[in-house]
Amino acid sequence: MSNLEIIKRKAVQIFNEEDLEEKIKSGKKLTIKFGADPSRPDLHIGHSVPLRVLKTFQDMGHKIVFVIGDFTAMIGDPSGKSKTRPALTFEQTRKSAQTYLNQVTKILDKDKTEIVFNSEWLSKMSFEDVIKLSSQYTVARIMERDDFKNRFENNLPLSMHELLYPLMQGYDSVAINADIEIGGTDQTFNLLVGRELQKSYGQESQVVITFPLLVGLDGKEKMSKSLDNYIGINDSPFEKFEKSMKIPDDVLRQYFELATDLSTEDINNIMKKDIREAHMIFAKELLKMYDDVNEFENVKQRYMEIAKGNIPDDIETIQVIEDEMNICDLLIKINFASSKSEAKRMIQGKGVKINSNVELDINKMVKIENNLVVQFGKNKFKKIIK
Repeated sequence: MSNLEIIKRKAVQIFNEEDLEEKIKSGKKLTIKFGADPSRPDLHIGHSVPLRVLKTFQDMGHKIVFVIGDFTAMIGDPSGKSKTRPALTFEQTRKSAQTYLNQVTKILDKDKTEIVFNSEWLSKMSFEDVIKLSSQYTVARIMERDDFKNRFENNLPLSMHELLYPLMQGYDSVAINADIEIGGTDQTFNLLVGRELQKSYGQESQVVITFPLLVGLDGKEKMSKSLDNYIGINDSPFEKFEKSMKIPDDVLRQYFELATDLSTEDINNIMKKDIREAHMIFAKELLKMYDDVNEFENVKQRYMEIAKGNIPDDIETIQVIEDEMNICDLLIKINFASSKSEAKRMIQGKGVKINSNVELDINKMVKIENNLVVQFGKNKFKKIIK
């Protein structure tokens, strides 16, 4: 399967396919734009869908330009929001951007990726420039956006600066003269605004390619840290393995198609296997992409041991000098809980074990002995040493 075919397979829509093929065949080194919102710096494999496509373009010899929306983040992207988002400070956006970039380079070649901040041009625009930009789009066109339309019709607050957001994001494409822009389906409207604005400013319109939003581990909502249904790029190898085993069977194929670069033929063959084995293959692909695939067998063995109810050998040790402690204080001491109220919830939720025995008494005094094992959930262990 060619690189272009992989890109087309993953895409939801291409505006338009003929232009894309023409640009690719031109032999020109294309500028591929991707806009990053630094207000959400922690990446999960749902974010990796467009990022891995960027890597494919990079491998084809094209230039990837990451537009960090430090200026637009001070407004807040209104996409899909039912109310005005709180604005971030400039310092917050720059700090988040650095965290974002550290994770992105697990996928992209840092030396071949150009990073720009849209404050470089948006902060320098005069009021005359803003008027000119605003004149390129009608209110009727802007109000075609579903979230704007719904808020307006339901008498919910809709600020003027939010209406300008798609124009500012679109102007980023003008500023870097993008040939192609990619993003999630939730960004389709904004990406197409950029395509239109380029024509207004005398540029060739960018090709827009949108990609699906990966469903979360619940199999219902889109993958999101706030819904705790995600596999994080910075998750440990064990966490990636464990979460991979939780992917609902009926969406596992989508995970293979969107979050890996395996061919359709390979995916077909994998999905013919025992479904449990297919989950493990997906986990192995994640470790291959983001960690060290040589860790796979150890991670798998650890998972199997825990699944049997056994305590793994390679658990972290922590020294506790007290002879006796309240169970809540112990959970805080070994960093399983950040407060007594959290520790109480953990115990009352039947998630805490001492030497494999479930503890339900929040007032229990635990005798501290050497090699005492404290467990929370299925995979968090700490061994106490005196």
